[in-house]
Amino acid sequence: MEYGIISVIIPIFTIIVAIWSKDVVVSLLGGAFFGFLALNGYNPAIAFTALFNGIVGLFSEGWIVKTIIFIMLVGSIMEILSRSGAVDEFVDFLSQKAANIDSPKGAMMLAYIIGLVIFIESSITVMVASIVSKPLCDKNGVSREKLAYICDSTSAPVCSMLPLNGWGALLLGLITASVASGVIVGDPIKILLQALLFNFYAIFTIIIVFVVIYKDINIGPMKNTMPRPYFPSMDQTNTNPKPWNMVLPLVVLIGAVPVGLYLTGDDGNIFKGSGSTSVYYAVIVTLIFTYIYFVPRKLITHKGYFESLYKGLGDMIPITIVMILAFLIGKVIGDLGTAKYLASMVGSSMSAAIIPLLIFLLSSIMAFATGTSWGTFSIMMPIALALGGAMDIAPALMVGAVMSGGVFGDHASPISDTTIISSMAAGCENIDHINTQLPYALIGALFASIAFLIAGLFFI
Repeated sequence: MEYGIISVIIPIFTIIVAIWSKDVVVSLLGGAFFGFLALNGYNPAIAFTALFNGIVGLFSEGWIVKTIIFIMLVGSIMEILSRSGAVDEFVDFLSQKAANIDSPKGAMMLAYIIGLVIFIESSITVMVASIVSKPLCDKNGVSREKLAYICDSTSAPVCSMLPLNGWGALLLGLITASVASGVIVGDPIKILLQALLFNFYAIFTIIIVFVVIYKDINIGPMKNTMPRPYFPSMDQTNTNPKPWNMVLPLVVLIGAVPVGLYLTGDDGNIFKGSGSTSVYYAVIVTLIFTYIYFVPRKLITHKGYFESLYKGLGDMIPITIVMILAFLIGKVIGDLGTAKYLASMVGSSMSAAIIPLLIFLLSSIMAFATGTSWGTFSIMMPIALALGGAMDIAPALMVGAVMSGGVFGDHASPISDTTIISSMAAGCENIDHINTQLPYALIGALFASIAFLIAGLFFI
């Protein structure tokens, strides 16, 4: 059944309610309900039961369950690192050993650099950058909203630019499928590598974040953000602080992900590994490591370890609820056919020169409305490559347009999992993060739009 414009109105309604009410849970529940209402012949009783049956049904998907457990256990890791004093000792170490870092610009640059070097998985990038940088940002008067912007802007953009991860696996698979079907001609790996040069939104965003940090630029609502007070949890400042209590658990956390991708990949192919399984076991391995490393050294007691583990789980319940509802509305939007309807709005009679720009804009709208870049890639890549093949447009340019649009839409969307995780990890309200980040994201999108218009004139 075709739902037409209704398939677009429902996600737009969800986004408007989220911005108006400043309550993501209410907006997601409302959007999902109206989605089920449309899917069930506008019968409110059936829609009501379908809504809550749909929530239960999500738990039949292994990757969703693993993702939820991952988020909750990351909260436990954060709480254990905090209670053991590892975080504050790390801040003391940076303060005493690296004077250039112990400053507002240094604290922000630390988050930025972490975002650049950790490109295995966007959620891991956000979590690690926030865990390490948040105390130093608080200490130096950097607002949580500014930290959330930096972490969010160096997660998906960087992961899409250095696709030795699940991003690369998905993109390579989509390109390979188009080559195999005869839609385009070329080597998939070569096309993907060339497409990185046309991933304009990610490139401009990474540059903009650096300039914002270096020049301390605050625009729009970011001007009105206030830093949080810094309260060290250790009773006494360590006169000889070491970074290892903080660094080693993070090394284990990060290092376990590619190992998991290798073990879950076919014949050890890291590109075919399961991202959800890898991060799931990564947090479990990290929790085991922290117990073995912290408890015998009396950094934390056995009782304190488990109290922190349970408290961390509890702290993640609000974000877990939001994530469950985000997964639900994503499924509803898929059933409504929102992506296909938006894609059908692109006509084949348009000039080839503006097609890359239109693909970027359509991918942006789709990702913004659905809150998922990967879902946008999956729907838009075959369409874009087929359209590009028919109009003799370079495949790499079309791939870059889809990548850029997916990342921008996901970056700006209030129902994106990365947006939600970034605000949660940084410790600010989700709606505040959205409002303060959007002006910077729009600037990057404007530059990307101009770049795609120019590329459409010169690379076709």
